[in-house]
Amino acid sequence: MSLTNCKLVDLPKITDPRGNLSVIEGGNHIPFDIKRVYYLYDVPGGSSRAGHGHQELQQLIIAMSGSFDVIVDDGNQRKKFHLNRSYYGLYIPKGMWREVENFSSGGVCLVLASTLYDPNDYFHDYADFKKFANQSN
Repeated sequence: MSLTNCKLVDLPKITDPRGNLSVIEGGNHIPFDIKRVYYLYDVPGGSSRAGHGHQELQQLIIAMSGSFDVIVDDGNQRKKFHLNRSYYGLYIPKGMWREVENFSSGGVCLVLASTLYDPNDYFHDYADFKKFANQSN
């Protein structure tokens, strides 16, 4: 995979004077079925999360509240995305390293994942990830 596969996805936004609504359907708005949902919150300012890669996992990352930056890396290049709206998300395909940083006060990061948790899918060492990424390309 390359960084060109990482992209911002506009989610449907249904506006209503009583409050807006957005919907995400796996296989429709994102290119995978949703197997797991988790969220990061109460992250101290200046802290970072993630700092790992995946072999098979695909994700959609959404800033539900506040803002943060997501850095994606394909083993050769890095790109930073600033997320700050709940009606779009960042699609990250398999085979990518990711870092989440620069959380605003009250920032909430929602993650939709294509697989159940599998510790064997993770790369926690960047050198190991880079070897995997270069073999995959």
